[in-house]
Amino acid sequence: MRRRVLLATISAVAVAVILLGVPLGIFGARYVLAIEEQRVTDRVDTLARSVDGAIERGDPVSEATVERASTGTRENDLLAHVEVTLPDGTSLVAGAMPSGPVIQKAAFTDGRATVTMTVSAVGAYVKSAQTVVLVVIAGIVAIGAGIAMAVWQANRLSAPLVYLAASAEQLGSGQVRPRLEPSGVEEIDLVAAELVRSADRLAGRLAAERQFTQDASHQLRTPLTALTMRLEEITLASDDPEVVEEARISLEQVERLVSVVDDLLAASRRSSGGTTEAVNLAEVMHQQEEEWGPTFERAGRPLVVDVPAEHRVLATPGALAQIIATLLENSLKYGDGTTTVRSRPSGPKGALAIEVADEGPGVADDIAAKIFERGTTTGGSTGLGLALARDLAAADGGRLELAQRRPPVFALFLAGVPRTLDPRLVLPPGTTISSRGRRRGWLHHHGE
Repeated sequence: MRRRVLLATISAVAVAVILLGVPLGIFGARYVLAIEEQRVTDRVDTLARSVDGAIERGDPVSEATVERASTGTRENDLLAHVEVTLPDGTSLVAGAMPSGPVIQKAAFTDGRATVTMTVSAVGAYVKSAQTVVLVVIAGIVAIGAGIAMAVWQANRLSAPLVYLAASAEQLGSGQVRPRLEPSGVEEIDLVAAELVRSADRLAGRLAAERQFTQDASHQLRTPLTALTMRLEEITLASDDPEVVEEARISLEQVERLVSVVDDLLAASRRSSGGTTEAVNLAEVMHQQEEEWGPTFERAGRPLVVDVPAEHRVLATPGALAQIIATLLENSLKYGDGTTTVRSRPSGPKGALAIEVADEGPGVADDIAAKIFERGTTTGGSTGLGLALARDLAAADGGRLELAQRRPPVFALFLAGVPRTLDPRLVLPPGTTISSRGRRRGWLHHHGE
């Protein structure tokens, strides 16, 4: 597409320059020639009036007058060959006859004198050629500007499409959810917005399917484990060899069924791609509070967690825990006062913002703009923690930002789980899964 836009724009500019430049060059050259001819005509008329005046007064026409007419009285007048024939047949001549192409003008006075002026046309042709050269230069500049504009326009159109294609490929592979910035092109932004909406729906469905698979596997394993234990009890308690043999065969079948369930779960995880799933924020924050609470307590600093139980996000559990741990460690090391972790809705699309704030002096102005770059530190650390946390957030389609410098507030933005794709609605807690044989209904298990 980029090549097509370039060729189309350059072709349009070239055609416009040719259609306008060629007539403009011809008109300019002819206009310059017409001006030079008019200047010669004006000189002839001026000399004719001077000669006619002298004849009327009865004064002789001086050679000096003819000489001045030959050299010209105005700036840029060309040297001319002038010949004046008086009524008595006297001829006055000044200037050399030019060679090559000439411009010749003649006039007859009322006193029956003849004035003829001849100038070389080479100077006029040179000026015409200069005009044509200027038109050509202007055309080249116009084409150059058109090429620059074509390159800019092609990049403006092709770059968003390249990113769009890359995001679509990532979406197809299930690795990340696309996060596209507006391109300024309405049609491309519409496609990008629809791709993001499709990505959110797909990510939600993948999370729901993964959660369903895990819950189903868990609830299937429980009755299978109970059945295994029952068969083992029958094997140990029975003295009948035939019963023991049948129990052993049944036990092998149950173990094979457990292996099939494990294989199906592993295959589902491999085929779904990506690692994001529906994560309950309260559970992750509770785990982080248990891990970091004693450390904050020993430092004499309160740790407050304010996360509603219903907040769920699409993220990788391990990566999310690592990001929160990095922010808590950063607050403990460089902050002061109470450290607060809270979550809140962000935007109309169901996204959630997780904020980690404290009452410390904040981030210095000289490092605020590059705080997430590798190696950026105020001392005492490697400067890799925040950079790694930002990369982990981006891998899950989120972003990590310094929302406020003083007091410091770090904000992690992640996509929320749409209510229509909530895994709890797909497989509500407390669902009962029972296993009944055709002849015996002695085993019934209620899920937790």
